[in-house]
Amino acid sequence: MAIVFYDLAGRDGRNFSPYCWRTRMALAHKGLDYEHRGTAFTAIAAVAGTDATTVPIIEDDGRAIGDSSSIADYLETQYPDRPSLFGGETGRALCKFVHSWTNTVVHAGVARLVVNDIYDHVCKEDRDYFRASREKIFGRTLAAVQAGREDRLAGFRADLNPLRLTVRAQAFLGGERASYADYIVFGAFQWARSISDFRILADDDPVFAWFLRCGELFDGLGRKAPGYY
Repeated sequence: MAIVFYDLAGRDGRNFSPYCWRTRMALAHKGLDYEHRGTAFTAIAAVAGTDATTVPIIEDDGRAIGDSSSIADYLETQYPDRPSLFGGETGRALCKFVHSWTNTVVHAGVARLVVNDIYDHVCKEDRDYFRASREKIFGRTLAAVQAGREDRLAGFRADLNPLRLTVRAQAFLGGERASYADYIVFGAFQWARSISDFRILADDDPVFAWFLRCGELFDGLGRKAPGYY
């Protein structure tokens, strides 16, 4: 029985969750077949007989596993004969740093640049939930959070310098081959590409070149997904 992958559903078939993109890339890396099920924010609690509040979730062999990091660990352990996501325990441990840096620097920066655009792309039944929950987090309207993003863009791009210096010198974060570390960061930029025409990366940025390389992996899995560029 194929794995069932519960992804966040957006308007017009746009699956934009950065965490779900981590899982989608991990499944492709492992070469695993799966059934894709788009799920609205407000329908997550009914997924897979769980009381989960977030996706991704996968069902495999009668088990439901949530959280992108836990799913990656599960896939690595359950399918050791498939290509490794981490390249060993050292790579798995280093992904914890990449995860923390991405969530605190990249996700935080991207959200403030495109959060109102996200609202425009959530499912109709999710719009009230998304606005109320995110405005509670930010303490102001979504439009106010996003306002002035052109003036803040240079600062966000400067924050990417550790990533920029790395992918200027090598193709992927782990060297010549992509690994789960790349998928963690890739998900953040794929999130923005999926729901906003605001270009957060310059065409001549090594980070953008790396993003395009990631998007071409697995027969163009990321590039072929609906997006603005």
